[in-house]
Amino acid sequence: MEVKKEVVVLIVGAGPSGLATSVCLSKLSVPNIILEKEDCAGSLWKKRAYDRLHLHLAKKYCELPYMQYPPNTDTFMRKDVFIKYLDDYQAQFDVKPLYRRCVQIIAKNGLSSETEIYIAKFIVVATGENSQPFVPQFPGMESFNGEMVHSSEYKNGSVYRDRKVLVVGCGNSGMEISYDLASYGAKTSIVVRSPFHVLNKDLVYTMMNLLSFLPMKLVDVIAVFLSRLAYGNLSRYGIHRPRSGPFSYKKETGRTPVVDVGTVQKIREGAIRVNKLDMLGLE
Repeated sequence: MEVKKEVVVLIVGAGPSGLATSVCLSKLSVPNIILEKEDCAGSLWKKRAYDRLHLHLAKKYCELPYMQYPPNTDTFMRKDVFIKYLDDYQAQFDVKPLYRRCVQIIAKNGLSSETEIYIAKFIVVATGENSQPFVPQFPGMESFNGEMVHSSEYKNGSVYRDRKVLVVGCGNSGMEISYDLASYGAKTSIVVRSPFHVLNKDLVYTMMNLLSFLPMKLVDVIAVFLSRLAYGNLSRYGIHRPRSGPFSYKKETGRTPVVDVGTVQKIREGAIRVNKLDMLGLE
């Protein structure tokens, strides 16, 4: 059975961006519908985020339109506090996404098996850059007898105490999960393939403010200088900086700086081992 529905704006994804887009359009009296493949809004935060996660950016950069955070909220909010903020935002503005809709060219209702055809003048894709887990394929994976867990399934390191764990990937998730594992007593190693910038939260906050009135290239220079003061030469630990500054590098490659939560100190202490990955494998 096919169901046809017409709408001015179709929004794909009920994360923070999708909810905010819907509210802004509704304020302008523009009809819109949100289609969400999961059974809730903000599913990345609710279902696929590790326990210790906090905002990596200061809360003022993550506030949604028309609704401030509650008073006395931490600058870098905990996951559960941000989730409550999303739920309160959805309730206050009566945003009602259509859940269990897997959008391709058409949307199939996962509850009733109806095929829904939406006719829209505009489509907003708000599915997020981290919505699809990626598991790289390595030779020997099929014969590996250990446990393999994607970061979207990881909650905390309590079950890995005294066990050897290799974290593949040195982005923000990989670096913070490595810190969490080491904090729980796991014998932790991390694989590093590409260069990346390391900044702490206060440094990111300061640089974001500077971007409001200074050229990006100049902010890059300041950020690299202050990062060197804070962390020194990390190449001795197997961590190399890109040639471009952190914000230019993000613009060029899409790769964000690593916001350090204490991982670098764990590496210095030897609690986390850094393995360099090249074309021939691990060094």
